Amino acid sequence: MTAPDTLDATFAALADPTRRAILARLATGDATVTELAAPFAMSQPAVSKHLRVLERAGLVSRGRDAQRRPCHLVAEPLRTATDWLAGYRDYWETSYRRLDAVLNDLQNGET
Repeated sequence: MTAPDTLDATFAALADPTRRAILARLATGDATVTELAAPFAMSQPAVSKHLRVLERAGLVSRGRDAQRRPCHLVAEPLRTATDWLAGYRDYWETSYRRLDAVLNDLQNGET
């Protein structure tokens, strides 16, 4: 996947609150589909569909441990998204610094 494709897939996967919750759970350690499905009011096949989206985005991998197939968080695509967003963070910080300067001037009676 190219960088834009990776970003698109990452943000599309993160758009759903269930998938974000699954990633948050996997951040604490590997889990099976059964374990991931437990907190949700949905079937295991529905959770599996969410996992397939996360796998296609490269955010989750599945292993094999005897009869278990634990899911594992793959965080690298999140780093790519964070790096992309960092440029916008710099933009907003600069904008807020300029706004602070204007507000300080107003408070000090300057125009």
